[in-house]
Amino acid sequence: MLRTKLLVWLLVPLGALLAVDFVLTTWMARDIAQRANDRPLGEIAREISLRLRTEQGAIALDLTQEAQLILLGDATDRLRFEVTDGRGRPVAGEAVGAVAGGAGALRFGDGVVAGEPVRVAELAVAADPASGRPAAVVRVAETLRRREALSREILVSVLVPEVLLVAVSLLVVWFGVVHGLAPLERLRATLAVREDGDWSPVGVDGVPGEVRPLLESINALVARLDLALTLQTRFISDAAHQLKTPITVLTTQVAIAARESDPDRQREALAKASAGLERLSRVVSQLLSLARNEPEAAASVALVPLDVGALALEVATRWVPEALKKRVDLGFEGQDRPVLIRGDASRLQELFDNLLDNAVRYSREGGRVTVRVLDGPEPAVEVNDDGPGIPPGERQRVFGRFHRLLGSGAEGSGLGLAIAREIASLHGARIGLGDDADGVGNTFTVTFPVLRPPVA
Repeated sequence: MLRTKLLVWLLVPLGALLAVDFVLTTWMARDIAQRANDRPLGEIAREISLRLRTEQGAIALDLTQEAQLILLGDATDRLRFEVTDGRGRPVAGEAVGAVAGGAGALRFGDGVVAGEPVRVAELAVAADPASGRPAAVVRVAETLRRREALSREILVSVLVPEVLLVAVSLLVVWFGVVHGLAPLERLRATLAVREDGDWSPVGVDGVPGEVRPLLESINALVARLDLALTLQTRFISDAAHQLKTPITVLTTQVAIAARESDPDRQREALAKASAGLERLSRVVSQLLSLARNEPEAAASVALVPLDVGALALEVATRWVPEALKKRVDLGFEGQDRPVLIRGDASRLQELFDNLLDNAVRYSREGGRVTVRVLDGPEPAVEVNDDGPGIPPGERQRVFGRFHRLLGSGAEGSGLGLAIAREIASLHGARIGLGDDADGVGNTFTVTFPVLRPPVA
């Protein structure tokens, strides 16, 4: 869990810091206790050196028993001393042992006397003929009990506040982590009680600033998933709605053909079944086209410069045989030069196919359909027909899915203009419907954005 990781990352370094601090404080306490007790030990060595005399060519120590008790008496530690002459021969006291290393007249070192660790102060005394003091070496050894007690006292006085400070820091860190993650816990609880199908964005109020970008990204992902599921549900609903009728007709006609013994009636039923299959195939094709041209589904389509006039002419030419079947006069009016737009050729052909299918299907027999390419500030393609005029109140609804005009008498799925609108939207174009110039029929206009040169 994030909380555990944060606590580990914060508390483990604090614990390591406390351990390092303990080691350093222990060393410093011992050093302070050592220096504090070395000073009086050195003074005792100097005091003993001042009592050295030369008597009859030999070194003598003028230190009475009472003075020795005053100088070396201690309730805590035991002190021993040793005096040797310049050649290292013992003069007075008990063996203490020389101090190894160091420099100067007064040196300090550690040693062992009578199996007990001691601190030794060694003073080299130079000969002073004026005062009669001979050359000698004075060593004073002291046990370590006072030093260790002082070291512990220093250690405790320093470490106890530090341990308390670290303990308080640990509590503050724990409280800070728990309190800081509380908004995430509330967020988790909010998401846990959400009902299935609730794809609304999660509120970012009260969420830490570091977590907000993550939450916003999750909301964006959820919105995309919601859109994808909505599109999928709508497509399934559309498919079920449109496929139900042709499949029912097809099933009925096949059942009739299977029951009939009369060849003529069988052929008639099979012909109707074939027409149902053709309609079913067209509906499936249109449904797939509608799904393929959803703006979100086609977001990765690459639009390239192309001549929309040549493309419209190619599509119009393909529709000439169908127009001739209905005795519709299909005309084309283009430009003398290319009319460039940015688009996807296959999708634009599909757009014009649907507009021409709608125009030819609904035009009266013997009427006319004209495809016109306009070159202006915004390139456009118009499709004029002689079909029944669409009332102004219906002109926006004809681009909706499965919308069909009542009383038109023409078969259709009501998807063609919806597909055209989706493709136009994909190209950033506008598709609109108005009256024909002669007042008979309708004019569908697709207006494209200006083709701007690429930025250098």
